Amino acid sequence: MDEISLLNGVEDNHGGIVVNLMKVKPMTVDEFDSKLDVSLKAWKDQGKKGIWIKLPSELSSLVNTALKRGFTYHHAENEYVMLTYWLPEPPSTLPANASHRIGIGAFVLNKNREMLVVQENSGYFKNTGVWKVPTGTIKEGEGIWAGAVREVKEETNIETRFVEILAFRESHKAVWQRKTDIFFICELEASTLEITKQDSEIFAAKWMPVEEYANQPYHAKKENEMFKLIANICLKRWQEKGYTGFSTVLAMNSSKGSLYCNADHANLLNGKPDQDSTSTSI
Repeated sequence: MDEISLLNGVEDNHGGIVVNLMKVKPMTVDEFDSKLDVSLKAWKDQGKKGIWIKLPSELSSLVNTALKRGFTYHHAENEYVMLTYWLPEPPSTLPANASHRIGIGAFVLNKNREMLVVQENSGYFKNTGVWKVPTGTIKEGEGIWAGAVREVKEETNIETRFVEILAFRESHKAVWQRKTDIFFICELEASTLEITKQDSEIFAAKWMPVEEYANQPYHAKKENEMFKLIANICLKRWQEKGYTGFSTVLAMNSSKGSLYCNADHANLLNGKPDQDSTSTSI
């Protein structure tokens, strides 16, 4: 009888094993079950801890086998599902799936000191008549400032330059009653004026005086206090230069993220002490 080989796993930095089956030859349920059985025994004898198995969608027939062995779902993407198993006695110290979602709201001013507002075709504000700032969700690997510029372009075709993050809000159990939503209010400067709305998402879009936006009846309702607070921040920023937010800092040796700090300090770090805040990707 041929000896059953272990699943091909790579040790991680925390005493665990990561098994990536994304590019392996197809295997039957029986083959996988046998390999998983001997692998778990070997890894336990070796003192391993957390086991991760990345199963591609084309091997989804193997998921149930892993679940019967004690694996649990960790997360899933379009092309795979990630399963985990904790070998020692509980409690498990494996990190949970991502618990936060990052969103943006874009406070866009034009050369006439008007702000860009939209009404949406769907969602919470559908058929309410409420004018709101363009909003969206940051994509994987995308900076906050870049996501704000992209969302405005997609929804209204307005070209913009990132200025500052004015504030951010957090709300819990906001997405399917499971996630924390972090929402950044970003100031952008428009470099074009002609609006071409995205018909699939946007019912209407226009330029509006900031005071008119802030004084909408919707903002006066007690249950909409958070929207009123955000509107007042936009109004204060429009009325006076005394309100400073957070801008990006140029870092020549980093390509994986952005640092945001007080706008005045960012200018100093960027070597521009006498200039207004500007966007810089790092």
